[in-house]
Amino acid sequence: MSTYPRRVHPSAFAHASTTAHRTRPPVSHATYTPHVASPHPRSTPAQASIPDLREAINSLDSKMASLMHERHKLESHLERALLSSIFVIGVLDAADDNPVMVPTLMLVCRYWQDVVLDTPVLWSKITVGPHDSLEKARRKLTRSKACPLDIIVNFGTRTEYVSNVTEQVVHAMDLIRPALWRTRSFSLSVPNRPQAHAALLRCQEDAPLLETLCIRIYRSMQDDRYSSPPLPLFNGHTPRLRSCSLTSFNFGWDHRLVSRLNVLKLEGYFNGFTPTAPVLLAILRSCPELEELALRNLSDVDSDPCFHAPPPDQFVPPQQIGRVSLPRLKKITFYYAGIALAREIMSHITFPNLQSLDMSYLQNVTPILQLLYDQALTRLPLRVLRIESCLYSEIKFVDLLRRLPSLAELDLVDIEDASSGFLKASRGLSSAQPWVCPKLESLTLDGCTSIDWDALRTFVESRLPSNSYPRYHDAQAFRSSPLTFTSASSAAARSTRNRTQARPAPQTMMAPQRLRAIDVTRCHQMSKEMVQWLRMYVSEVKCEPAKGVWGEPMAP
Repeated sequence: MSTYPRRVHPSAFAHASTTAHRTRPPVSHATYTPHVASPHPRSTPAQASIPDLREAINSLDSKMASLMHERHKLESHLERALLSSIFVIGVLDAADDNPVMVPTLMLVCRYWQDVVLDTPVLWSKITVGPHDSLEKARRKLTRSKACPLDIIVNFGTRTEYVSNVTEQVVHAMDLIRPALWRTRSFSLSVPNRPQAHAALLRCQEDAPLLETLCIRIYRSMQDDRYSSPPLPLFNGHTPRLRSCSLTSFNFGWDHRLVSRLNVLKLEGYFNGFTPTAPVLLAILRSCPELEELALRNLSDVDSDPCFHAPPPDQFVPPQQIGRVSLPRLKKITFYYAGIALAREIMSHITFPNLQSLDMSYLQNVTPILQLLYDQALTRLPLRVLRIESCLYSEIKFVDLLRRLPSLAELDLVDIEDASSGFLKASRGLSSAQPWVCPKLESLTLDGCTSIDWDALRTFVESRLPSNSYPRYHDAQAFRSSPLTFTSASSAAARSTRNRTQARPAPQTMMAPQRLRAIDVTRCHQMSKEMVQWLRMYVSEVKCEPAKGVWGEPMAP
């Protein structure tokens, strides 16, 4: 009998290994925690009571109703806000000021009426005058709530308004006085000084939001006993005032009212009330950010000894010491302001960004043209130049035009001494070496009866596109070159060389723009045929209309 153990079949080992693998517990480094049943088992839906479910449904319904109400409320508010914005844009941003626009909107429907009444901006413009009652102004004050106001007190110069205008102005200012703290712009126009002083005596409160102030007195040649101003206006507190227009109002030239301005307009000061050059320069020095300066209807006063200037033919530019720097000044207007005063102002300020200059009724403006020429040597981006009823040296004028490459509009009105010299091709606007005022688009020759037709026609032709390039002025450019035979490689090299040399040409020579508008009104030397010829090459031609037998204007 064999002593060896009994042989076991290999399948038994495979079965045992599989069984052991299945019964082996998972290996985990975490401490094993046995599952303990909760003493309070979770209730099933079947165990919930029907009243609880109904209460839950009612709660959800109430929440949904509340959310829907909030949604409708927000939608209604959004609709009213959008409609209110449309009304504000349509009323305030319109080109024409239509006073019946707001009442018309209220007549459409009740909903629009409620929206208009709940929009304070639509009621922010308050006007008091012969055709605008105080009751209407009172309603606008109430409906405007706390919105900034634009107040206009305007009484014309008609005789039927003079009898009770003072009383109306006083009542209007008593109504407006409590709202001066939220006034954004204030305009007062009255016939004489007593009425202006009666109104401004009630402007003694602070005006922290005031940005624009306009005071206009139509008849100011009398009433000298009202020369003392009711100072200080608005208690001297106008921190946001940026635009000030004063006509014949004597405010003692108080710097608190005319400092830190962007726009300054003075008009209608005669005799002893005219500001002197030192006074105006002191005001300009307190307005370093000034953008527009206008002086109209000022009687010519003698210059101060410290600002003495020689005659026009011996004018010498002043020294740089004591000059007022106005880097943002863009527009200057001198209308019957006196040549002495205008010359003193222009000779003591710097204006590197001046874009528009208007000189009217100033006698001889040659010194001002010389000052403009001196400024143009450094920087002068002048775009509009208007001269009316003045005298000047044509040589100085042409020299200035050659220094104004950005000039786009040139207006000469009632310049009887203006000859055709500034239009001729030698040194004037028709010159192409280089082009003089290449951006000029509009030319006005109203009342300039000394302008020659041939010079004007030459100038218009020189600005046409076909004549704007120098190669058209050379007859050699139109002649054919002699026929030559070359190889393909040499021709390609010559073409490449020509393209390389021709690239910088458009940058070195800029062609002028075509003339867009021309005005030859009261130029009696221009016949009907000449005007018809101008209309062939210029899109806008303005001339004196033809008249009938009885002097009535006839259609062209």
